[in-house]
Amino acid sequence: MALVDLIMPKLGESIMEATILKWHKKPGDVIKEDETVLDIATDKVDSEVPAITGGVLEEILFNENDVVPIGTVIAKIRAGASSAITQNQPATPAPPPQYEEAKVMEEVPYQPTQFVAQPSTSNNKNVIKFYSPLVLNISQQEGIGMAELENIEGTGQDGRVSKKDILAYVSSKASGNHQPQVISKAIAEPATENENNNQVAVTGSNTAMAGGYSGNVEIIEMDRMRKMIAKHMVDSKNTSAHVTSFAECDVTNVVLWREKIKKDFEKREGEKITYTPLFIEAIVKSIKKYPLLSSSIDGDKIIIKKDLNIGMATALPNGNLIVPVIKNADQLNLVGLTKQVNGLANAARTGKLKPDDTTGGTFTLTNVGTFGSIMGTPIINQPQVAIMAVGAIKKRPMVIETPQGDSIAIRHMMYISLSYDHRIIDGALGSTFLNAVSKELENFDGSRSF
Repeated sequence: MALVDLIMPKLGESIMEATILKWHKKPGDVIKEDETVLDIATDKVDSEVPAITGGVLEEILFNENDVVPIGTVIAKIRAGASSAITQNQPATPAPPPQYEEAKVMEEVPYQPTQFVAQPSTSNNKNVIKFYSPLVLNISQQEGIGMAELENIEGTGQDGRVSKKDILAYVSSKASGNHQPQVISKAIAEPATENENNNQVAVTGSNTAMAGGYSGNVEIIEMDRMRKMIAKHMVDSKNTSAHVTSFAECDVTNVVLWREKIKKDFEKREGEKITYTPLFIEAIVKSIKKYPLLSSSIDGDKIIIKKDLNIGMATALPNGNLIVPVIKNADQLNLVGLTKQVNGLANAARTGKLKPDDTTGGTFTLTNVGTFGSIMGTPIINQPQVAIMAVGAIKKRPMVIETPQGDSIAIRHMMYISLSYDHRIIDGALGSTFLNAVSKELENFDGSRSF
């Protein structure tokens, strides 16, 4: 009976690691094919990992709360076995994760490199110290702050802290053999004026963080998802050159048509029709005219995505946001889009989204009007290059141009905004696309069927 590797599944092109939340099985347990073995979590969704074959769980390689790179073997299953072959022995500590530093950096092209200015011991020049995403990830897992990380002596090129260095530091710290290190000679020895200025620049943020909080305050610890969302947003701003364009859109035809057919639609299809599928329909038609809006950047290459997978930002009961994805939206009619929108929104709010439901998006729509905002400047959902926000629909008096002359009428108006990556999308293309979406909504056929 062969041993089969259970691998941390790939949960999307932008997801490179996942956290193990809970093991439902332990070594020696009999498991069936497709039976849930463990729960995992990413910054987008919590998910279950099923067994890829029936048999006996032979070995677990990682513990709960471990952050594991995608593609790593996390457990071994003895396929076809009906009971444990070996006697249960005390569990041994899981081996340290086998990280592949260079590979991680290659597979996350939009993850910003982080540098820290360190005071130099020679002359008065600053040395830029590099920390790889892998080292930063390990330090975060082990609760090692930036000030403590700066104290670790690196053995890599130019004194770089490598995976071996930080793991050795963690091991030494756990065994109690760790001795505090002096940050640099510049602190112990008399420093020049320039060196003192450099030291203040480096340690100023740490000093501020260590200070107390004045006044009547309440301190709330971010939950796991909020921490991941925060990092994802900052990474996006550090990656893409964000530009936002705005347009005013007359959606009177859309509003009147929906009001006219919504009862019949629900009676016939068993689904309530919202504005979201109508907006997605207009977006898809416009992307077909301007396909660069559905693309990503890989180094100096532009990857145009022919499969139009539209993500829709959805608010969760705890206040966090998640972006389920409607796959091949251009191949669905309005009824199909409505069922997809409602199904994914309900699954998101009840915690029943699957990993595949949040992957593969090529363009994102967010409806800030749901919360009363008339417009917004959304942040691009990496590795996409554009995201559109729709505001609240408001009645306003507008000038209507007709062959008989101008008149003033009450119209249903809405602001739409598009944030796009100025590295590949210029203002002309961004504004043209936004205008195309606006025209699709303004010229909506109020006599169409559903």
